[in-house]
Amino acid sequence: MGYETLREDLRGVAFTTATPFSEGGDRVDREAIAENVGSLAAAGADLFIPCGNTGEYYSLTDDERTAVVEATVDAAPAEAAVVAGAGGATSEAIELIDAYEDAGADAAMVMYPRHTYVHEEGLIDYYRRIAASTDLGIVVYKRGPLLSERLLEAVAGIENVVAVKYAVNDVTEFSRLASTITDVIWLNGVAERYGPAYALEGAEGLTTGIGNFIPGPVLALYDALEEGDWNRARELRDLLRPFEDLRAEAGGGPAFGAAKNVPAVKYGMDLRGLSGGAVREPLVDLAPEDRERVEEYLERVEREEELLAPA
Repeated sequence: MGYETLREDLRGVAFTTATPFSEGGDRVDREAIAENVGSLAAAGADLFIPCGNTGEYYSLTDDERTAVVEATVDAAPAEAAVVAGAGGATSEAIELIDAYEDAGADAAMVMYPRHTYVHEEGLIDYYRRIAASTDLGIVVYKRGPLLSERLLEAVAGIENVVAVKYAVNDVTEFSRLASTITDVIWLNGVAERYGPAYALEGAEGLTTGIGNFIPGPVLALYDALEEGDWNRARELRDLLRPFEDLRAEAGGGPAFGAAKNVPAVKYGMDLRGLSGGAVREPLVDLAPEDRERVEEYLERVEREEELLAPA
C-alpha cells in the first residue's frame, strides 16, 4: 500500500481493537479476534489498530502481539488498512515491526515512550531509526508532553511517517500543531467526546474504543463531522459521551486515571455477543455498579436508533 493511499485510509474511523484471551487468560484467542474483526467489517469498519492501549499492548508478549496482528490481518477485508502498535527499545520495536510487515500489516503505530529519563534529541533519533528500518507507514502516538512540537516537526517530514494520533485533552495545542505541521494526517485520539472540537481544528481521522461494540453510532458520528452536520454530530456525541466519561474514571483503591477504560469496552462487547472477556493484570475488571452503568448506557443507545440511520 502506497503512503498516499494509506493517508487517505486514515481519514476515517480507526477501530482500536480489544484483545480477547482464552479462559484463564494464558493465551490470545485468535478465533475470537477473527470473529470480532469480521463483525466490525460487516458494520462498515475498514481501518483497524490492533495492539494499541485498548488492545492491552503492555500486557502482551511480542509473540502475542504478532499473533494478534496476524489474526487481524487475516480476518480484515482485503481493502482494509491495519495499523499495528509497536514500542519499547529501538531494536525490539524494529523487530516487531518486521514481524508485522511479514504478517501483512500496512503501518505501525509507535506507542508513546514509557522511559523515566528521556532526551528530546534521543527521541527524535528513536523515531528516525524506526522509520528508516521499514517500508511500512508510521503513525506517531502522542499521549503527553514528551512528544514536543519540535520533535513532531522533525519526524513529520520523514517519507513514511503518515500520521499523528493526538491523544491529549488540549485542543489549543492541537489546533496549533495541526495548522503548522501539515505533512501528516492528524487523528483525534481522545475519541467521541471531543469529536466536533477536534474536527473543527483539523482532525481528519477519529480513533475509537467503544466502536468495538457500537460501531454504528461511531461511524455515523464521523459521517456527520465529515459532512459538517454539527447538530447531528453533537446529538451523537452526547449519546456516546456517558461511555467515554465512564472510561476516563479512575479505578478503586489507589486511584489511577482511566482505569475503567479497557474493561468497559470488553464488557460492552460481551453484552453485544462479541468476545471481550476478562482483562489481564495490571488491569482490573469492572465492579458490579459500573457494569450496570454500561448496561444502562447501551440500552440508551439501542433506544435511539433513529440517530444511527444515515443522514
